Parts: sequence; structure tokens; C-alpha cells
Amino acid sequence: MTTTVAEVGEGTAGPYALTHLDALESEAVHIFREVAGEFENPVILFSGGKDSILMLHLALKAFAPAPVPFALLHVDTGHNFPEVLQYRDRTVDKHGLRLHVASVQDYIDRGVLKERADGTRNPLQTLPLTEKIQAEKFDAVFGGGRRDEEKARAKERVFSLRDEFSQWDPRRQRPELWNLYNGRHAPGEHVRVFPLSNWTELDVWQYIAREGIELPAIYFAHEREVFARAGMWLTAGEWGGPREGETVEKRQVRYRTVGDMSCTGAVDSDADTIEKVITEIAASRLTERGATRADDKLSEAAMEDRKREGYF
Repeated sequence: MTTTVAEVGEGTAGPYALTHLDALESEAVHIFREVAGEFENPVILFSGGKDSILMLHLALKAFAPAPVPFALLHVDTGHNFPEVLQYRDRTVDKHGLRLHVASVQDYIDRGVLKERADGTRNPLQTLPLTEKIQAEKFDAVFGGGRRDEEKARAKERVFSLRDEFSQWDPRRQRPELWNLYNGRHAPGEHVRVFPLSNWTELDVWQYIAREGIELPAIYFAHEREVFARAGMWLTAGEWGGPREGETVEKRQVRYRTVGDMSCTGAVDSDADTIEKVITEIAASRLTERGATRADDKLSEAAMEDRKREGYF
């Protein structure tokens, strides 16, 4: 009996069709392997936040059973959530990874940087980051930025060239057709690489659920002492909050994104499981940065201005 091509296609299309999460995973794994083949000294930015955790998980998959051939780099503001730092250190120990830390506090102690009046240190990360990249001669730096987060990040290519001063020029963006990436760079330049560019916040959480990836507990609803400022619930701390007239209260909250304690707001939530978080995000009409990051509200072009200077 002769089997037609049509019959073969009809019978095999279903089992071999990729889900959208499989396609995103495949793209990210390809990017990690492409960087390993093109560059001499890449590094992964890792803060212990959900996007960097996802990036590391994908890197582990890309090179298993071999170890990840990249070190990790964390820009520590000194105002990080303790739960997140503890997660970072456990992860480094678990996988036997090398961790580089660029400390904002060190730059403040040396008088190179000055504290801001609003207490936030997120905008102060750029100099420690860029100087660490130059000192260690990293030629590719993986970041967890996604295009759905913020309009400046939506402009970014997967391979984003930075000049010898780590600055970003949108006019030097290169075409990326058919998943072909151009990693050419002159001495002193480097490339920022964004393997999660095409993921959404909902994709991230659905993939975390599918893979059973552990996250810091602050991503799930918990009771916390917070106070209101600029429409957000902020955590009290040595960074300068609360101010006079700002009242601390206990609320059931969770964090959608994690950065400096002084600029990362919590949201009221009872989502204490991954399934509840996914339901909550699916109903949201605000991105996590738009809803809970004060540093992105400093001006209309706050993120783009920082990116031009060397920030992610």
C-alpha cells in the first residue's frame, strides 16, 4: 500500500508542532549557543529577579550536560531586597557558577558617585556596570530585557552594539533577518544580548510554571510592611523611606518586578501560587515596569536616556 505525502503530513503535524513556549525556548537556546560560538568572554547579568532566573535556566538547558560557559554579573545597589540576594547566592552555589559583583556602595564610599535626593540608586548602576564590563573585558553581556516591558526596550535588537564607552546609538541598530545575528564589534566595543526579547510577562510566568522554576518568595502574595508613595506601595528601609507623613501599614502584596527597594513598588494581591499569578497577569493592562517602577517615571524618556549612557 502506498502512503501519500499528504497523509504523512496530516498524521505527523500534531505531535511535532511546537507550542509558542517551545518556540520561544528554542529561539533563546539558539541565541545562547550563537554567542558562545561568536564571542570570547560573555557574561550573564544576574540579579535574582525572575527574568535573569529564566535566562540562567535557559542557559543551563542550552549547554547541558556541560556547565554554563559564562560567568554571572550582578550590579548591587546596596538597596536590594534581602530575599533576592539570598536567592542569588544559593543559585550560584547550587550550579557552581562564577559571580562578579559591581557595587554601587563602593562607588559612593569612594566619592565617585553621590546619593540622589530621592534615595533611589537604580540610575547610579550605569557607571559600576560599564566599568566592570571594561575591566573584565566582557565582549557580550546577556540581559533579561523584553520588548513588552517599556517602549525604549521595544526598539532594541537581540544583538545590540555598544561603543567603547558602553553607549547605545539607536541609529547603529543592525537588521536581524531569519534569526541571523551580527556580533561584529571593534576593540573596546561590546554587544548587549537579549534572548528574552520576544517574550511577554505572561510567557515568562507560563514557562516558569511549566518548568517548575523556583523564584524568590516576594513574587508571590505575602504580608508586608509598606507605605504609599507616588501611587505605589514601597518597602521601608535605610534608603530613605518612609518620609514624614508617610504611614507604614501591613498589606497583602506581591512584586511583579524586582529592582532597587527605593523604586520598586508592590501591588495588592492575593496571588500566592503560580496559577493565581498567571490569572492576575492575564487580566492586567499595565506592564510590570509601567505599574511598579518609579525610576521609569522620572521622565517620558527616562529609560532611553539611561540606555544611551550604558544602562540596560
